[in-house]
Amino acid sequence: MYWSKSFIPTLKEVPEGAEIISHQLMLRAGLIRMLVSGVYSYLPLGLKVLNKIEGIVRDEMNKTGAQELLLPSIQSEELWIKSGRNEQIGEVMIRFIDRKKRRLCLGPTHEEVITDLVKNNVNSYKQLPLVLYQIQTKFRDEIRPRFGLIRACEFVMKDAYSFDCDKAGLDEIYQKMFGAYMNIFKRCGLEVITIEADPGLMGGNLSHEFLVPAASGEDKILICKKCKSGFAEKKDLKNCSKCNGELMVQQAIEIGHIFQLGTKYSQTLGAYFLDEKGKKQPMVMGCYGIGVSRLIATIIEQNNDQDGILWPREVNPAQILVLPVNFGDIKIKETSLKIYQKLLGEGFDVIIDDRFLSAGIKFKDADLIGFPIQVIIGAKLVQNTLEIKFRRENKSFEVKLDNFLEKIKELI
Repeated sequence: MYWSKSFIPTLKEVPEGAEIISHQLMLRAGLIRMLVSGVYSYLPLGLKVLNKIEGIVRDEMNKTGAQELLLPSIQSEELWIKSGRNEQIGEVMIRFIDRKKRRLCLGPTHEEVITDLVKNNVNSYKQLPLVLYQIQTKFRDEIRPRFGLIRACEFVMKDAYSFDCDKAGLDEIYQKMFGAYMNIFKRCGLEVITIEADPGLMGGNLSHEFLVPAASGEDKILICKKCKSGFAEKKDLKNCSKCNGELMVQQAIEIGHIFQLGTKYSQTLGAYFLDEKGKKQPMVMGCYGIGVSRLIATIIEQNNDQDGILWPREVNPAQILVLPVNFGDIKIKETSLKIYQKLLGEGFDVIIDDRFLSAGIKFKDADLIGFPIQVIIGAKLVQNTLEIKFRRENKSFEVKLDNFLEKIKELI
C-alpha cells in the first residue's frame, strides 16, 4: 500500500465537537468521518482496524462451536409486538411503512428474528444445542449521539444466540461465551472489568456486563482498590468485596453484555422442541453481544499518548510503516521500495510513505496513526544502517540493512 495513492486524510488540529480522545484521534488519524450526528463513514484505515477486530471475534466465536450467519436488518414490527417489546423499546427503534403498507423497522437487536428463524427450522432435541452468531450493522435512534463511535445511531455489533434443551445446557454455553469474551478483549489489548448486571429490556434471570474503565465512559461502576473486583453502582454492597478493600466509583464503557434469557422469547414466540419422550418443551435461550465498532474507540481510549494512538499487537491499520526520510533521494527511494517489497513477500501488512514531504510531517503522521513498527530509512543508509522504531514502547534500534528482516521477526 503506497501512502501517496491512499485515502488517509490526517488532520493537524482537533476537530470541533470531538469531546473525547478516541473521537479526536480517529478523526485526526483519518479513520472515520461523520456524515450526520451519530452516523460515520469508515475510511480505508478505519475499516482495516474494524476488519481485524471482526477477525478476532470470529476466531474466538468459532472456537466455541458457534456458527456464523447473517440476519436481515429490516424486521417486521409484528414480531416485536408478539414479543411484547415494541412499546418497551419506544422511539429508540427506527420504524417505517413500505409501499405495501407493511410496518417494518431497522433492527436494533435480533432476538425476535433469530427465535422466529429457529422455531421454523428446529423441532427436536437432537438438533440442540445450537449457537448462531452474526456481525452486522444495528440501528438505534439515539436521543443524544455522542463521543463518536461510543454512542452512535448506526453501529456494528456481534450478537450470538444459543438454544438448548435445559438450564444445565444454557449454563455450559454461557460459561463458554464468558471465556470467549475474555479472550477477545485480551487480544484487543483491553483491561476489562466484569460485573453481574440487570437484564433490563432483554429479560432473563442472569446477565454480565464487560466494561472498560475510562474517564469518558457513560456507565458508573464500583471497583475494589485492592482486588479489582467490579460491582454495579446500585448493587447492595454489604458483602460484595471479598477482600474488604475500599471501593471507588469508576466511569466505564460497556463493550459486551451476555444474558441468560431462559424461555422468555421461546414461549412468547413459540420456539418449542420435542424432548426424548416426545414431549413439547420451550427452548432455553441465551444471547451474547459485543459492540464491535465501539471496540475501536475503546481501544484508543485505553491506548494513546500525547502523539497519537498506541495500537495493541493484533489490532492496527497496518503492522509496519516503511518511512523513507527523503523519498527524493534515489538510494533511499530504491532501498525503501526493496524493503517494502520484501516485507510484503513475508506476509506483513505494510505501508510505505512515498510522499514527497518533510521528515517532520511524516514522523508526526506515523505517530498519530500509530503504526506499531516504523522502519526508518535516512542518512545512516550510507553506513548500511536503518532505524526500527517500536511505537508503543517508544524504543528505537539501529540495525544493519542485511539483518533488518530477522530483527523485525525476532522483536515481533
